[in-house]
Amino acid sequence: MSTTDHATGASGAHPRFVEALRGLGLDDLPDRIRRFPDQTRTAAEAAAAIGCELSQICKSLIFAADGVPVLVLMDGSSRVDVELVRQALGAEKVTRAKADVVRETTGYAIGGVPPFGHANPTRVLADRSLLGHSVVWAAAGTPYTVFPMAPDALVAQAGGMLVDVREAPSGAGEQSGTSGSAQ
Repeated sequence: MSTTDHATGASGAHPRFVEALRGLGLDDLPDRIRRFPDQTRTAAEAAAAIGCELSQICKSLIFAADGVPVLVLMDGSSRVDVELVRQALGAEKVTRAKADVVRETTGYAIGGVPPFGHANPTRVLADRSLLGHSVVWAAAGTPYTVFPMAPDALVAQAGGMLVDVREAPSGAGEQSGTSGSAQ
């Protein structure tokens, strides 16, 4: 994919995402979207391109809770504890969603999933770790684009429920094998 991808608008963001921003009254946000010549599919790639801390990246991850898609928003330096997600949702089973489910649910490919503006309404869990910064950066619908937003506003726009689903750091006293994790 080149940086002149025909599927993006003037801001470089996915047209569906720009339309969603306008529908949410966020008309100024498309002007703050940054497009990079190289992909920023991973949190580390995005942080390096932006020049921010890894924890300032907001990852938008789709899981399947008892077969129903759910979006988890997590800071870029942390991993999701799948067992904590399961408990927060009261689900029997939680797994990472496959790429086709991610695209069908959100309308975006993995690496470019924004925190809101999805093709289908999805339940959203937002880890409290996102609130540790005044600004976070999230994907704008493509692996080449990101946008800045105050984390509390981002969680509100996503309709997210604040939860603690971050995996405990290694050596924090948790027994190995008691919970699953996902990036």
